[in-house]
Amino acid sequence: MAPTPSIPEAQWWLRQAKSDLQAAHNDIRHCCPNWVLFKVHQALEKALVAAILCHGEAFDVPMGLVGLAQWLEAVEPKLRGLADEVKWLHGCGMDGKATQYPSYHPFPITPNEAFHSVDEEEVLKRVQGVLGRLQDHVGGM
Repeated sequence: MAPTPSIPEAQWWLRQAKSDLQAAHNDIRHCCPNWVLFKVHQALEKALVAAILCHGEAFDVPMGLVGLAQWLEAVEPKLRGLADEVKWLHGCGMDGKATQYPSYHPFPITPNEAFHSVDEEEVLKRVQGVLGRLQDHVGGM
């Protein structure tokens, strides 16, 4: 039996992804780049889950965001380049743990201090592009 795509559930996840992205946008230039990166991570994770749900797949596979993007590229060629975008964002510090926990940084640096060189606006611009592609994918299913 083939998996059943869940478009309404995918749209539900995508709505929350957009809300998380708006929350990240609200934090730009407020001296908390770690929160921008964390919220961007949350938005991207939810958008990737939405796209995966369109294929009737479970989303709780512990493969990380890059792995999810690679899986999507493999099943949907029009999403080619998605994994590279996610890798670029991860390289900027987009992470669900390093943005929140001091143990991910050398003592005595805290997450709030670790990401001051991040171009928050460029990160948001890139994530908006990725979310747009994933939204188009969900809408085209």
